[in-house]
Amino acid sequence: MTLDGHPRISIDPAICGGRPTVAGTRMRISDVLEALAGGASAQEIAADFPYVSEADVRAVLAYAAGLADHPVVIAAE
Repeated sequence: MTLDGHPRISIDPAICGGRPTVAGTRMRISDVLEALAGGASAQEIAADFPYVSEADVRAVLAYAAGLADHPVVIAAE
């Protein structure tokens, strides 16, 4: 099942334990993010994994940005 607003991201309990993946692949979102954090470019990821496009990598970043966009409440001291 792809996610509303994120057609390139899917979650299927039968694939990768239900972790989010690039739709139509077994490439986990976390794998793409780790590669980017390690210094790989979208072009390098797409070259190393031909079933993942540069547009997929951008979709992963958009999905991750949405997950990180929430307020953090810290108690006053």
